[in-house]
Amino acid sequence: MQSQPVKRVVSGALAAGAVIAAVSIAQSPATAVPAPAPQTPPPGDSSDALAKYRDLAAKAERLNEDYLKAQDDLKAKQGELDKAGVDVETAKKSGDEAKVNEQRYRVDVDKFADASFTGGAPLNKLSALLTGTSTQDFLDRSSALEILASEKNAALGRLSGAVKQASDAQALATDAQGRAQGARDAAAKLTDDIAAQKKVLDDQKADLEKTSNMLSASEKASQKDTGGAMPDVKNAGPAAAAAIAAAQSKLGSSYVWGATGPGTFDCSGLTMWAYKQAGVSIPRSSRAQSTFGTPVDRSQLQPGDLVFYYSPVSHVGIYIGDGKMIHAPTSGDVVKISPLQSQYSGARRVA
Repeated sequence: MQSQPVKRVVSGALAAGAVIAAVSIAQSPATAVPAPAPQTPPPGDSSDALAKYRDLAAKAERLNEDYLKAQDDLKAKQGELDKAGVDVETAKKSGDEAKVNEQRYRVDVDKFADASFTGGAPLNKLSALLTGTSTQDFLDRSSALEILASEKNAALGRLSGAVKQASDAQALATDAQGRAQGARDAAAKLTDDIAAQKKVLDDQKADLEKTSNMLSASEKASQKDTGGAMPDVKNAGPAAAAAIAAAQSKLGSSYVWGATGPGTFDCSGLTMWAYKQAGVSIPRSSRAQSTFGTPVDRSQLQPGDLVFYYSPVSHVGIYIGDGKMIHAPTSGDVVKISPLQSQYSGARRVA
């Protein structure tokens, strides 16, 4: 028989356990999302040829997204180059205007440099007092000197402003020329990188095509499966709902490298196109999309959120609820509904 102290300890432990359990349940996210699933069907249920095909396809998709990101970077650098070119022209025009004004205002200042009221006397009230013939003459001369001094100061101010404008314009032009050269060099390097990446991608796609010929008819047919019925989409805002509806309308559309619709897509091409139909502009590549919008914890996913895979990011889909997404998986496949996949790396809310 247990003693009273033992019973009290046991009772206290059970009560504490009940409190902890209650708190744990209360703190569990109401919108928790199922754990990511592996690619379906599982690699263990497929042939070696299909496993090899998926491996090659994943590598090709990473190369494709690298290629698209490089193109995005090149476009950005070209934009920087164009902006720097405009800044150079604006600074040059401002500098030319400043030089004209500087010459004109310097002439006005030079008129005062050696001037005197009469007989070479300096322009000040003491000279007016010493050279004047009467009180009224002194007052008249003083008034005239004040007017002249004011005009002289104004001329000096205009000259100083023109000189500063010319100096500022030169500094802006130098900065813009430096930015233009930097953007030009970066664009040239990116152009070379893009050419090299395209060759590697083309070689990878050729290998993928060869492996595709080794797939069985049933394996090829499984790639055309659109994934079943849509879940009941809840809690989606207007833009997110419109993007989901747009993506849903493309179920069964073929995956094509670099395609952005309306008939064929790659993964980021589908998400960009779908959100464009909703009036929301997002970047082109999955990697650029993965830094756009607001980060979202997986437990707080809402329909319309973009979900990303691999590190660095090379795949993206649109979350539709119930642990599922719409995405364009890879070459040989079609736009379909799938569970969240393995290699999940994050999510962003863009609307």
